[in-house]
Amino acid sequence: MGALPEEILRVLFLDASRRLVADEQMQHGSVRQLALYPRTIFRRALELDAAAILLVHNHPSGDPTPSDSDIRVTELLRDIGRALDVELIDHIIVTQREHHRLAAGKTPPRGRPGPPLTLGDGHRDRIETEKGVTDLALANARRTLRRRLLRKQLLGNDELFGEPAWDMLIDLFIHEGEAKPVSTSSLGIASGLGMSSALRLVQRLCEAELLVRTSDPADGRRNFIRLAPEVAHRLTAYFAAGEE
Repeated sequence: MGALPEEILRVLFLDASRRLVADEQMQHGSVRQLALYPRTIFRRALELDAAAILLVHNHPSGDPTPSDSDIRVTELLRDIGRALDVELIDHIIVTQREHHRLAAGKTPPRGRPGPPLTLGDGHRDRIETEKGVTDLALANARRTLRRRLLRKQLLGNDELFGEPAWDMLIDLFIHEGEAKPVSTSSLGIASGLGMSSALRLVQRLCEAELLVRTSDPADGRRNFIRLAPEVAHRLTAYFAAGEE
């Protein structure tokens, strides 16, 4: 693989005992494209019920030094995997004669020595990275919602194309990202359903433990709806991987 003339990415999918479940080639071409397709990798991991993944790609130049893009992609995939409970064990760059392990530690960009790593630096870097993933997910969710609204305006036919439960989850995800509470009635309006149908759907989503209902401390007659914490984490990973 290290001697190949173009970049190729392979993904090894492992079970909880670190046994190989599958070894699949995911793409040809520049690893920069990986930033656009992490959903493909993790969707396959979930299909295989993999507990961990290991990435391997080659540098045809013969230099195993990771590029800035290699480092950014590795950090993004690690954070998405954390939200989905799929561990990124390592990202290995290979050439004909050498290899470099990215995930073994943060690698300084090419040509620039990295600063000494301290506990404080690592903690701050992790917070900043997680915030970056959250901001990316929120931006993609907003774009997804706009495209879904445009589709409704162009095509109509909610009975054929409508997904009210999914619309509710996206609407809640965006509002929580903006730190805005959502009442039960407001969520019903976002679904596009009649109010009675919307309230029944909210109840079903609560019973499925996808949503959590809380009382408004200022008005006992009103309830707020939130995403269940695990659902919020998974939606962050989903939308960080790209918009629909």
